[in-house]
Amino acid sequence: MKDGADPGSGTARPVRICHIDADTGALRRSGVTGRRSYDVVVVGAGPAGSTCARRCAELGLSTCLIEEHAAIGYPVQCAGLLSVRAFEACEVSEKPVLHEVSGARMVTSRGSELTFDAGRTKAYVVDRGLLDREMATKAVQAGAEIRIKTAFSKRSGSVAITRGISGREEIPFCVLIAADGPRSRVARELRMPRPPVFLAGIQAEIPKPMAGNLVEIYPDASPEFFGWIIPSGEGRARIGLAGREQVFSRFRRFIEEHGGGSCCHFVTGTIPLGVMPRTYGHQTLFVGDAAGFPKPTSGGGVYTGVRSAYHAAETAYEACNTGNTGDDQLGGYEKRWKADFGKELELGFRLFGIRQNLTGKEVDRLIRVLNDPALKADILRYGDMDRPGVLLGRLMKNPKLYPVLGILFHSGVRHFIK
Repeated sequence: MKDGADPGSGTARPVRICHIDADTGALRRSGVTGRRSYDVVVVGAGPAGSTCARRCAELGLSTCLIEEHAAIGYPVQCAGLLSVRAFEACEVSEKPVLHEVSGARMVTSRGSELTFDAGRTKAYVVDRGLLDREMATKAVQAGAEIRIKTAFSKRSGSVAITRGISGREEIPFCVLIAADGPRSRVARELRMPRPPVFLAGIQAEIPKPMAGNLVEIYPDASPEFFGWIIPSGEGRARIGLAGREQVFSRFRRFIEEHGGGSCCHFVTGTIPLGVMPRTYGHQTLFVGDAAGFPKPTSGGGVYTGVRSAYHAAETAYEACNTGNTGDDQLGGYEKRWKADFGKELELGFRLFGIRQNLTGKEVDRLIRVLNDPALKADILRYGDMDRPGVLLGRLMKNPKLYPVLGILFHSGVRHFIK
């Protein structure tokens, strides 16, 4: 599909050009005239949405990316800890990197600790505002058009109806990409079933010097999930937790226990866990948090979101070039992402279910068993924030863990590990 062309008609349409301000993340507009049809309309300019828009434009599809907020990357709704693989998948410069992490320290309320340090960078603490803006800029550079202060309202057939700075607008499309987060408006409009679990998360950035490059994990801070303290450089740390209930009261106790006297930056967000029953339909593909792709073991969704965006772009390209945007064609998207990371998400969701039934005493016992030097060596060698299945398979073959991991064998998890 050629830039400036109306799909199927070959008629050139006026183009709205947008430029991202490098300092504020806001966009300046020029040349706004007329109504244009697009091959692809992407809703939401987070990492998944910007990646999908960039890739669609690179493939030659006329692409429009809409974002309801005034500045790309804000408000921040993420802990900002990305694995090396996730950061590389974003294809950005090192400017968003604030700190590097080489390992973790897990601490239970009963006093047990497990520390492992790879001695090399395993993850990056990033400024999500800068990261998101750079990714959106790359989408513009590839040829995508971005409209800010423009929210998806509803759709009428193959037309997305928006409201925002330009009032009510109608944007025709061949394929719609929903990258609009956990509470996806697109999914609600289409009455698509949602992910089964939603966690609430709270995080504050506080003055707190931390020695070394280790993330601290506190499983008892939030029994359904965990609490965390992430070093963010220059005598600062990000402290937070996620859970299903009593989240604010738990957070208040947690931050008081760890010296949170003042707050530099406060973040809240929603983490969907468990993939929605179907991630395509009605000329629409769901990517990132909108689809329920965050990892149930950590809550991180950037890696799976970006990976899903690539698969969605390839599927949209095939649909637009064949003229077939039916479910038979778009169903290929689900096959792609399942082959990529579907098994890991299913395994992670089973582990999340098991976590709900573990007592504090059982978690403490597990931490003490994992302190065995041989097991720690396996964690360092096979541990992977994005694909935990390999490590779990390795650990479950070790007889030392049988007394505490017996529950896994009865849960069906063994079917999913290598």
